[in-house]
Amino acid sequence: MVLSDIDIRRYIEQGKIRITPELPPEQLGSCSVDFRLGNEFSVFEHSRHPFIDLRDRTAIQDLMRTITVPPEEPFILQPHEFALAITQETLELDDDVLGRLEGRSSLGRIGIIVHGTAGLFDPGWAGKATLELSNLGRMPVALYPGMRICSFTFEQLSSPVAVPYRKKAGNKYAGQDRPLASRLASETSRSK
Repeated sequence: MVLSDIDIRRYIEQGKIRITPELPPEQLGSCSVDFRLGNEFSVFEHSRHPFIDLRDRTAIQDLMRTITVPPEEPFILQPHEFALAITQETLELDDDVLGRLEGRSSLGRIGIIVHGTAGLFDPGWAGKATLELSNLGRMPVALYPGMRICSFTFEQLSSPVAVPYRKKAGNKYAGQDRPLASRLASETSRSK
């Protein structure tokens, strides 16, 4: 069941959902919480690397360049480009609550997508959310750190999970505080 604003507030008060820094009231919707865009981005250096080989043990992060945007300046997302970004807020979930990252309609209407597939945040998650930004439109879009970029909805599980994400062997992204590239190569190298 998706939590309402009343339940989200109650879960925050009880510590079942922890969001830092503390949210201003305008970030709480009727069944979601808006998160803001951080100032760190990772972009593929496609002019230096011809392709991504998932069997290559080279970390995908090494194929990317980190960009830190100064205060009050935009990150320009070019048409048909892809970038990883991070939220300003850190999210921690109890062992019986899951989160779902959702795009914002106002951004979708200008072609900005905030996640491709990674919308589920497992019970026991702790860290900042990495955003998979894409510009599907034909015009560049200026994205400003601090703007509301995505929303989270939350669901109550029927019981606490046996192994929360933070304790799962091989979890790849727990505690992240910067936009981390895919660590899929570590999976494929083990499956050989």
